[in-house]
Amino acid sequence: MEWRDQGILLGLRRHGESSAILDVFTPQRGRHAGVLRGATSRKVAPGLQPGAQLDIAWRARLEDHIGTFTVEPVRSRAAAALGDRLALAGLNAVTALVAFALPEREPHPEFYHRTEQLLDLLGQTEVWPLAYLRWEMQLLNDTGFGLDLSACAVTGQKEGLEYVSPKTGRAVSAAGAGEWAPRLLPLPPVLRGEGDAGDHEVLQGLAVTGHFMAHSLARELGERPVPEARARFVSRLARLADGV
Repeated sequence: MEWRDQGILLGLRRHGESSAILDVFTPQRGRHAGVLRGATSRKVAPGLQPGAQLDIAWRARLEDHIGTFTVEPVRSRAAAALGDRLALAGLNAVTALVAFALPEREPHPEFYHRTEQLLDLLGQTEVWPLAYLRWEMQLLNDTGFGLDLSACAVTGQKEGLEYVSPKTGRAVSAAGAGEWAPRLLPLPPVLRGEGDAGDHEVLQGLAVTGHFMAHSLARELGERPVPEARARFVSRLARLADGV
C-alpha cells in the first residue's frame, strides 16, 4: 500500500534512536501518522517544524499499519512566527487543535484548505485574528458542532439576535430569550459578519467558540481537555488588544 500527498506537519515524537513518528494533516487522507527514519539528523530535523508544508509519500504492507514516510519540505512557516509571539501562539493553537479534534484517516479536504490558507497568513497581525476565529467556526462545523446563527431558535425571526444557546449553538433573539436570557451566551456581531472586527470583538467571538469546544467537542472526544495552546493564543491576543 502506498500514496503520495502534500500536507501540514502537526507534530512529531521521537521513535527509537534516530526516527520519529510524524502526525500530518493532508487533504485526501486527513490526519495520518507514519514513521520517518533519520528524522533527528542535522539535515532533516530543521525542516520538521510544526506547520511546515511537506510533500509526503507513505508506504506500508497493509493499509492499517502505521507505515513509513518519506518527505520533502515545500516551505517552512516557522520564519513567519519568529519574533512574533502572537503568530507563534497562533501556529501552535492551530496545529494542536487539528490534532485534538480530527480523527485519524478521515478526509476533510475543504477544512484542510482553510487551514492551509490560515497558516499562510501568519504574521499578518491585522487580518489573522479574524481569520482564526472564522477557522474555529469551520472546525466546529466539520466536527458536528457548528453554530446556527441564521435565525432565532424560538421565534424564527432574523433580526434582533442577541444570544446563543449554550446547548444547541442556535441564535436567540431578545424577545425569544425572555427570562432565560441570563443563562444564554451573548452573541457578538462579529460571529455573524457584522460590526467591527477588532481584537476585542474577535475575543468575544472566541469566548463563544471556546465554550462549544470545551463543553461539546471535548465531551464528544471523551472529556479530553482542549489543548492549552489555544488558551495561550487567546491570552496573547488579549494582551495585544489591551496594548500590553
